[in-house]
Amino acid sequence: MDKYKGEKVLVFKRPLFEQLGYFNGTSGDTEKYMNEILKKGNNHFHLRIDAESDPSLKQLIPYVVFKYNNEVFSYVRGKKAGETRLVGNRSIGIGGHVNPIDRQTAQADDISEDMATYIEAVKREIDEEVIVESEFDPKIVALLNDDSNEVGKVHFGIIHVCELQGRHVKKREQQITESGFIKIADLAGPRRDELESWSQIAIDLLNTSL
Repeated sequence: MDKYKGEKVLVFKRPLFEQLGYFNGTSGDTEKYMNEILKKGNNHFHLRIDAESDPSLKQLIPYVVFKYNNEVFSYVRGKKAGETRLVGNRSIGIGGHVNPIDRQTAQADDISEDMATYIEAVKREIDEEVIVESEFDPKIVALLNDDSNEVGKVHFGIIHVCELQGRHVKKREQQITESGFIKIADLAGPRRDELESWSQIAIDLLNTSL
């Protein structure tokens, strides 16, 4: 039974990642990777039910962090979370998969289609998961790869940071529980074990940049 109900997600092949330069953790060389991953012919939509167990493919995932001064928006993934393997973990990332609907919404020309599709996915995922009551710009700050666990082996993250002027984020989706802003130093320190692996990597990155 397909629990994802036929959902298709944007993927690229692991050999492309290895060709560009394999890393485990984060990389700041965002343009080099994104330009190639989003180049026409280097990615395609694939059934999620198959991609979730196929480490030869990497699913592209925007991972958006909302930051206010020295705090970030954080939440616990509830029982209705799309990725059941992460239920109960605390996260600082808002985001999800890139779907065919994003390509339809983008309505871009052939040259910029894939990047436009990705940007539409970022906007859609934010709108689906949270309410942001102020202007924000999801700037790409790093790429994230974590092959240390089964979830990480089949995903590839793009870390965005939105600098806010206040604590202007509220949850929208039911899967988001125990949400609010928490000091980066606390999440990088005494509360680090509460975080899913991607959030541990992302919070370490943010903590070192303070």
